[in-house]
Amino acid sequence: MATHLEVAAALRAGEHSYSFEFFPPKTDAGEAKLWHALRELESLQPTFASVTYGAGGTTQDRTVRLTRRMAAETTLNPVAHLTCVGADVEQLRAVVAQYADAGVRNILALRGDPSEGVGTPWVRMPDGLNSAIELVSFVRALGDFAIGVGAFPEGHPESPDLDHDARVLVMKANAGASFAITQFFFDLNDYVDLVDRVRAMGCEIPIIPGIMPVNSIAQITRFGQLSGGAFPADLAAQFDRYRDDPVGVAALGVDVAAALSQQLLDAGAPGLHFYTLNASSATREIYDRLNLRLQRSG
Repeated sequence: MATHLEVAAALRAGEHSYSFEFFPPKTDAGEAKLWHALRELESLQPTFASVTYGAGGTTQDRTVRLTRRMAAETTLNPVAHLTCVGADVEQLRAVVAQYADAGVRNILALRGDPSEGVGTPWVRMPDGLNSAIELVSFVRALGDFAIGVGAFPEGHPESPDLDHDARVLVMKANAGASFAITQFFFDLNDYVDLVDRVRAMGCEIPIIPGIMPVNSIAQITRFGQLSGGAFPADLAAQFDRYRDDPVGVAALGVDVAAALSQQLLDAGAPGLHFYTLNASSATREIYDRLNLRLQRSG
């Protein structure tokens, strides 16, 4: 199993980080599919892999179990998700203890979406925490963890402006976060602008861009709800040409994600974080097309 500081140490050393994120399935069949994709991607030797919570903090138990299993049964370095949703501080402490007991020492600390869904008011749990900044401080006090946080190139849905987003990320770093992973996006300039804003505030936290290859037309309509940003109209028009061709949609999705990935690396991004949607083919194709294994070893 990878050493518990590998993520932060690799980034500090200037090594590119390549990582994969999975979502927790609701059924045993879905879990089998996830595990198959995870095993296929394991051979790519990513810096880390993670399993997120479901919407509104659901599936926490399955997420914790899958993360613990990843640590015990694979060579992958797990980054454990942790959110403020639906948990008080004692419950959060218990989850962190489960992760630590399994040897998981990298934690991605997120406030999480409101329990009633994106666009509804955030409500703090009784005896709970109110922000990712508080959660980072809480985890930092519990032990020697490498803590990651979220970042939002197009702006958090509740943020008044992009400068506020940058200030919040700096506050997370000051609270003890050692790296950040962005929500997925499709415009290089959004990422570059976020990095520039954070650097102008004197903060050097590594910001890993998130990549999600489009694999269906239906998926496009959900991007705005999931990310808080709009799917670019020019890209939507390209995908619309393949409305009756799912194979063409998937191929274009890989082309777009691969091109953005290369642009990001050329712009100095410290790595790439792939939102896999519990499938391996698109991520593997991008990995091979950009020779990411060679870049990492070299």
